[in-house]
Amino acid sequence: MTVLVWIETFEGQIIPSSREAIAAGRLLADRLGTELAALVFGENAAAIGGQVGQYGAAKAMVCSDDSLAAYRLEPYAALLTHLVRQHNPAAVIAAASSRGRELLAGSAADTDSGLISDAIDLRVEAGKIIGTRPVYAGKILMEMTADTATAFVTIRGRAFQALPADAAASAEVTAVEPVLDDASITTQIEGFEPQAGKVSLSEAAIVVSGGRGIANNPLTPPAELKGNAADIWKAKEGFKHTLQPLAAVLGAAIGASRAAVDAGYIAYEHQVGQTGKVVSPDLYIACGISGAIQHQAGMRGSKIIVAINKDAQAPIFKLARYGIVGDLYEVVPALTKALKQQ
Repeated sequence: MTVLVWIETFEGQIIPSSREAIAAGRLLADRLGTELAALVFGENAAAIGGQVGQYGAAKAMVCSDDSLAAYRLEPYAALLTHLVRQHNPAAVIAAASSRGRELLAGSAADTDSGLISDAIDLRVEAGKIIGTRPVYAGKILMEMTADTATAFVTIRGRAFQALPADAAASAEVTAVEPVLDDASITTQIEGFEPQAGKVSLSEAAIVVSGGRGIANNPLTPPAELKGNAADIWKAKEGFKHTLQPLAAVLGAAIGASRAAVDAGYIAYEHQVGQTGKVVSPDLYIACGISGAIQHQAGMRGSKIIVAINKDAQAPIFKLARYGIVGDLYEVVPALTKALKQQ
């Protein structure tokens, strides 16, 4: 009746959201009166297995086989499913990243187990694990439970606070063997193209986002640009020279509404919303964003929301802790200047 937590890694390092998954696993293990074991696969797995005890895990099962060096669903799911069948855990937990969702869904299907997805809270009643997750753009909280021996659970990023590291703590590390050899895995990873210098939107403590209003840049575009092309130029300049300096001084990530992404103002990877990324930062600054339901679904969980918009009736002000009715091209530079002085 252990609780297992999958530790997502990249290039031999723990993904920060996996520390939050350990905290969620620790909570469940304590309430179930059982132990918490971490699962670490891939590059540098043995070293990471030695570290997870500092974050709350009592044991670690590690596999450093070359077939697991980079994440691929086939070998990872095969090994996770094997370990679940071998240990019959009460729960398997992972961060609700794209990999965490895929891996746990695959293994849950392989073991005919229930899946609680995108949980923001967990509790135990009568021995059953109950997860709370937001639905309908975050307007309603729904409770889910898995009526199976093992419950697979993915947790929303920043919903659980990572435990402080205890340098004196350690985990009992056990090596496990892979289930599939490299020759039997159809998917191959050729390489990665990292984006250096960018703050991860999903894990950022502060997010500065721009919407359709970013196109109201007072700058004059080049003469050859007309109509929509001129708007795109002005919006891109706005993100680069107005929002980016504010994000830089705050150490924030850059986000955007779907309207801004669809208009071509910024790449899809920055989209916050129901069809983009779901974020839960400590501070969310919405600049020129009206606050449509689709966007609210992606940022409603932010602890403090600041809205800057010329339209005093914009829906975003209903969510905001602080609201500034004004031109973002006047407000944001003044805010950036004041923050730099601080």
